[in-house]
Amino acid sequence: MSFTSQVKNEISKLEIDEIEAITELSAILKNTSIIDKEIKISTENASLSRRIFNQIKVLFNITPRIIVRRGYNFNKNYIYILEINKNIENILEKLSLKTNIPEEYIYADDELKRAYLRGLFLSSGSINDPKKSRYHLEFLVDNKEYAEFIKKILNEFRLNSKLLKRENKYMIYIKEAEKISDFLRIIKAINAVFYYEDIRIYRDHKNMTNRLNNCEQANVDKIIETANNQIKDIELLEKAGCLDLLDEKTKETAIYRRKYPEVSLQELSEIISLETGNIITKSGVYHRIGKITTLANKIRNKI
Repeated sequence: MSFTSQVKNEISKLEIDEIEAITELSAILKNTSIIDKEIKISTENASLSRRIFNQIKVLFNITPRIIVRRGYNFNKNYIYILEINKNIENILEKLSLKTNIPEEYIYADDELKRAYLRGLFLSSGSINDPKKSRYHLEFLVDNKEYAEFIKKILNEFRLNSKLLKRENKYMIYIKEAEKISDFLRIIKAINAVFYYEDIRIYRDHKNMTNRLNNCEQANVDKIIETANNQIKDIELLEKAGCLDLLDEKTKETAIYRRKYPEVSLQELSEIISLETGNIITKSGVYHRIGKITTLANKIRNKI
């Protein structure tokens, strides 16, 4: 079962009052087919089909006709089709479905806006499983004006949604993991929030660990590259017979640099201090290496 289906199953079982049910059903039916005074709702989610059936029965005292079919292309899932051909005008009027944008009473306060977004997700929403793919939540609708309306409601909850035209439809989408988690809280998909947050925290921790490892590896590579350049300078001085031009302490540093080519300057200073008994700091080693590099560059410029 997809993560989208899991979320829809969860929110399809929420208990809501009659006013919320009107708002939620308005959003669901807004994205269904209404042809020749007949409302036809199609879904692969059995829990959602039961919710729609019960809401229509309670709110309008109508028993929709239910048709169950096998999915297309030998899909194992069943498709549940609810058909309503009675009292259509009353349903359209009460659910404010005669215009592109519903009347304000449908989404009059934050709680009703939450219910509307829940109905919207049930009818036209999808969300990627954070364990398997990138963070992505989207809704597909037919009308641009309606898409702008949905985007506005989402962004009233600071969800930073965006709008994109896709062929003959409009997609409202959210990419930020934290905002998607907030959306799940808004529609009261609490179990989905726990799952989503667990995966998000794990992925963030893993990404941080990878970044730290990459930084550490980059530092190691830099140390090795710097040490190799220093050794090349020392070898050049040796080949040119110029090591004796260095003072004794700098010559000593050159010997230890060649002996320990893989260590950092900090580690090199500690090794020299330990083995010779002469305390030297990292900056002291850096100063001596600088003398070697300067002399090596002078020799290169003369060659």
